[in-house]
Parts: sequence; structure tokens; C-alpha cells
Amino acid sequence: MIQIGQYNTLRVLRHVDFGAYLEGDEDTGDILLPRKYLSDNTQVGDTLKVFICYDSEDRLVATTETPQILLGQFAALQVVSLTATGAFLHWGLPKDLFLPFAEQTHRLHVGETVVVFLYLDNTNRLAASMRLGRNLEKTPGNYEEGQSVDLLISGKTELGYKAVINGRHEGLLYFNEVFQPLSIGQKIQGYIKYVRPADGKIDLRLQRTGHQGGEEIAPQILALLEKSGGFLPINDKTSAEEIHRLFGTSKKKYKIALGGLYKKRLITVSEDGVRLISKKS
Repeated sequence: MIQIGQYNTLRVLRHVDFGAYLEGDEDTGDILLPRKYLSDNTQVGDTLKVFICYDSEDRLVATTETPQILLGQFAALQVVSLTATGAFLHWGLPKDLFLPFAEQTHRLHVGETVVVFLYLDNTNRLAASMRLGRNLEKTPGNYEEGQSVDLLISGKTELGYKAVINGRHEGLLYFNEVFQPLSIGQKIQGYIKYVRPADGKIDLRLQRTGHQGGEEIAPQILALLEKSGGFLPINDKTSAEEIHRLFGTSKKKYKIALGGLYKKRLITVSEDGVRLISKKS
């Protein structure tokens, strides 16, 4: 069965002047692969991995180009034009992706990046939706506290940043626990902080907890020390603002990392700053 909006592996049936026809199914019929996507050595009977979509005249076609989103996925795409009925998004294919007005959650402008879900509308055409909540899984995720997850920053609330977790669920990064700039559409690694048993809502963080979090920051401290000639005028009394500026983290995490490096005898800590302990040859 042909899957629109997905990759399909199809057999070449015949060549024509403007491309080649690939074997479809009863609903689609044979599908054209335009000549510009054909290699010179493509033969009848070969199988090709192609993406199935619609061309500018709403005809079902195959392409070897790579879209930025597949059916059933979430992605950050850029707005390229606006019309009375909706917006069009760049998604890596010649025909821009339609985002209906009814599927928008706020007024858009050209050049804006929006996070969308790719679906098939009631006419079986590919379209985008900014209404992410209804397209995310409603069943609780089987996550453990501290688990590493892939995040797609999707929006903001009064409390923090909303993020799509592993392309399936939604979670929240609280503003007071984010120590680096984030932008809508940004992909970043995060960690499960807490899954609420009552409603399944998920709290997130960008750094591991406890000593694991400190271990992630320690290499940054060592790298900056080496770059600065082995000395930095910072210590455990340095302001939280300065720590965040240098390392993009909280002072608590920084102090854990500093303590770990001190115990490993890689640094010394004094009133005037931190010094790298040189290795004797």
C-alpha cells in the first residue's frame, strides 16, 4: 500500500520522455518520478526509495529529495508566504507545505519558524498543523526520572518552555531551571525530571541531577582553564550571574563540578580564583 507523506520503495515500470512511472496500488495507480530525479543508469525493474507527495498541480508524484518532516512527525519549519486561507512553509520540496488558517495558533509572519505536525486532511492532501496538543500521544509515557530524551522546543507558557519529547509527548522546562538561551524549533537533549502520577504531565530539565550534572560541566571548566593559561579569577563565591555567563549553568551545578575537580586533584581553589594543576612529566 502506498503511504503518502512517507518513503516508499517502488519498482520502476516504464520510462517516458518526462521521467519514469513507478508501481503504485489500486488507489493511486502508477506514480510518476520526474526525469530530474532519475539517474542515467535506472532500469525497468529497479526498485527506488522515494518520497510520495503532490506536485504544484496536485498530482501524486515521487521524489528523491529529502523533506524536513514526514507524515505523523513534528518539525520546525519556516513560513515563506501568507494567504487568506493559510500559510505556506518551506519543507525541502519544490511545492511548499500548506498550513491552513484553522490550524494556526497565532498570527504569523514571513520568516517566522513554527513547530508543526504533518497530517493528511479530509481530501487526503498533506498539510501542517500548529495545534500540537491534539496530535501528541495522550497515554502516559513510559519514562524514568533522569532518562535522556530528545526535545524539540515548541512554545512558551507563563511557567516555561514547552517541548515535544521524542516526537511523542509534551513536557515543560521551567524558566528558573533553564540557564541558556532557547528558541522555538530548537532541538536539544534533555532529561526527565518528574512524571506526575495523577495526570501524566512531564517536567523536564536540561542537565542531569546531582553529581552527574556536575560531571557534564567539569570538562567546560577545564577547557576554559587551559584556554586562559591555567588560571580563572572565579571560585565557589563567584556570583550566579557570572557562572551562568561563562558556563550556561546554575551555581549549584558549577560548585558540584568544581568540588569534583578538586577531589581529583586537577585544580586548586583559592581566594583569588581557580588554578589548573600542571601534570609533571
